[in-house]
Amino acid sequence: MFFEFGMKDVIDIFLVALMLFYLYRLMKESRSLNVFIGIIVFILVWLFVSQILEMRLLGSIMDKLVSVGVIGLIVLFQEEIRKFLYSLGAHQRFRFIMNFFSSDAKKNVDKTAILPIVMACMSMAKGKVGALIVIERATPLDDIVETGDIIDANITQRLIENIFFKNSPLHDGAMVISKKRIKAAGCILPVSHNQDIPKSLGLRHRAALGMSQTSDALVVVVSEETGRIAVALNGTFHLRLSAEELESVLAEGLTP
Repeated sequence: MFFEFGMKDVIDIFLVALMLFYLYRLMKESRSLNVFIGIIVFILVWLFVSQILEMRLLGSIMDKLVSVGVIGLIVLFQEEIRKFLYSLGAHQRFRFIMNFFSSDAKKNVDKTAILPIVMACMSMAKGKVGALIVIERATPLDDIVETGDIIDANITQRLIENIFFKNSPLHDGAMVISKKRIKAAGCILPVSHNQDIPKSLGLRHRAALGMSQTSDALVVVVSEETGRIAVALNGTFHLRLSAEELESVLAEGLTP
């Protein structure tokens, strides 16, 4: 037969369509949609010229452009590719692979490290002091730590409040907590360009969401305008948290 169409072809088309749809959403969030559409148009023209019209000269030229363009695309979209690979590895259906090899000793969460964060956030929320706290989980945050000032101190309520005090030079940036230590403060976070974020949420919330989209970090936000507490985790927000809810989210989020 000239052309056979079976179940394998249906699955193939479905997987390609799913991949293109996911890439479309990813590019739309990063404001690279026009570039993505241009790439799709170029690929369609390349397939039409080389496979259907069988123009050898033009097809060979476009083949060379495609082979060189792949390297260019990796450089151009390195952040999007990193985000795609991370979201794939962080998917719940694949996390069991890492959890299977993880030690049982890591299953318990030390709540003594959570309590100072909760108490500091409640105190800052009462005084409407803005704060942005990033808690490292499985993904290392060394690149984020390098953007701020190294502190490397024990987690205490008083230190957290002093760092985010309005006259402090580090209060505008983010604090990074790693391995039960305050590693750095005044850090710069990637900002999310998601258009679905409510207008009432400010730049701190966008930075928190962006951090949770590019890593598995748990990010606590205290709003300077409203004094409300929110947590960003896995690209979603937990808004208007009480002290008990914040402690519960932190305990659950820090469990491997």
